[in-house]
Amino acid sequence: MAEFPSKVSTRTSSPAQGPGASVSALRPDLGFVRSSLGALMLLQLVLGLLVWALIADTPYHLYPAYGWVMFVAVFLWLVTIVFFILYLFQLHMKMYMVPWPLVLMIFNVGATVLYITAFITCSAAVELTSLKGTRPYNQRAAASFFSCLVMIAYGASAFFSFRAWRGVGSNAATSQMAGGYA
Repeated sequence: MAEFPSKVSTRTSSPAQGPGASVSALRPDLGFVRSSLGALMLLQLVLGLLVWALIADTPYHLYPAYGWVMFVAVFLWLVTIVFFILYLFQLHMKMYMVPWPLVLMIFNVGATVLYITAFITCSAAVELTSLKGTRPYNQRAAASFFSCLVMIAYGASAFFSFRAWRGVGSNAATSQMAGGYA
């Protein structure tokens, strides 16, 4: 049996840190933006911005129904921005203990349900709160239309995130290579 050497030489080194090198450099993953999840999130952000901007430009504070629509639109818009940044910079990979496919599926299902209520509320209140043909009427009608589109976008995201959570159409190797999104 070989004996352990009496003298062992060790040397430690640290990685070279140049002026442009950073250990935790955040680089956007453009593949995410091209994915169905990224494209749907961008669509949700643009359409959600349209919904709350159109409502905010009217005297919505006089009608409680539009307060609910504003809450749903602004809250989900902000949370979608957070998720978009997490996925764009692959920060979700650093927090590996969080089941991101499940979290995203729950968020998208909840957002779909909230936007269903916002769409119904906004659509029902347009005729009651504005005179037909006036600027507020047109803005509220447009907000209702865009809230329907956002609701559909969140529904599609819920479907795709359910498929990602269940692992439909992929195996462990392809989901690792794709970064967890289709």
